[in-house]
Amino acid sequence: MTGVFMIFIGYLAGSLSTGIIVARLMGLGDPREDGSGNPGATNLLRLGGRSAAAATLLGDGLKGVLPVLAGHALGLSDGLLALVGLAAFLGHLYPAFFGFRGGKGIATGLGVFVAWSWPVGLGVLLSWLAVAVLMRMSSLAALISFALAPVYLLLFTDAWPLAAAAAGMALLTIWRHKGNIQRIARGEEPRIGRR
Repeated sequence: MTGVFMIFIGYLAGSLSTGIIVARLMGLGDPREDGSGNPGATNLLRLGGRSAAAATLLGDGLKGVLPVLAGHALGLSDGLLALVGLAAFLGHLYPAFFGFRGGKGIATGLGVFVAWSWPVGLGVLLSWLAVAVLMRMSSLAALISFALAPVYLLLFTDAWPLAAAAAGMALLTIWRHKGNIQRIARGEEPRIGRR
């Protein structure tokens, strides 16, 4: 029962859409209706500047970290920790509190990876940074770094349930970025630092 409860808590935590909350507090409207239409840190940077983006990034990351760390403290198995992290990620994508219209889950997913294993989280973050610096595309950086997450989990933890959940998160990331993928293929994807 503890595991089921923590999976539920993970989903509820993920459903707290930080970008929407920050935008409302700052009088920016609904980020799902402006800019890229995504309530993530990248869009909040466009709409409200660095402070809005930083608050969104921090809040979204903590949504992934805290439920998994709580699960660790309660002694949950790798299989249950995988489901708690996946639930937090799904909560961000499909938030119960905001009409099931959420973001793409990158910061929340990174928080989950960090809580599962900090070397894995660091590996995903460094991969994101490397692609972002070289290609100057946030979406491509997200796709590649999340695709590498299951590999890092097997290398650093040998925990198959966590790697399987990370693979599911990578597939969901591809699905949520399908529009970006089409723009990348056409050479129309916006570059970091350009509007």
